[in-house]
Amino acid sequence: MKTVLVAAVALVDADGRVLLAQRPEGKAMAGLWEFPGGKIEAGETPELALIRELQEELGIDTWASCLAPLTFASHSYDDFHLLMPLFICRKWDGQVSSREGQALKWVRPVDLRNYPMPAADIPLIPILRDWL
Repeated sequence: MKTVLVAAVALVDADGRVLLAQRPEGKAMAGLWEFPGGKIEAGETPELALIRELQEELGIDTWASCLAPLTFASHSYDDFHLLMPLFICRKWDGQVSSREGQALKWVRPVDLRNYPMPAADIPLIPILRDWL
């Protein structure tokens, strides 16, 4: 089974809310909510992948020094295994905006369970809730 390496980030605003992005129509798992991020390209560290993805998807800039590793997800889907480090980020430049047409929502950690998520993301919720 192929292992896919993806980096994700919990962006935390000044009110302690976490940003979720909804997977757009036409993508696998469309309609589910997830933490921003994406595939780690050849030659990239997880931090560099997140810096690139945040620029592309949300129009914001951050730095590796502002990305703190928190935990990771390891989950087998039917056709691949996902390995996903999750980082926390509280500092960035720019206004968060949807660059790829995806819905965005700032959510209190206690309310994360109210949003349908990919199976790999669900075990991350209690860790975030306890940490924030």
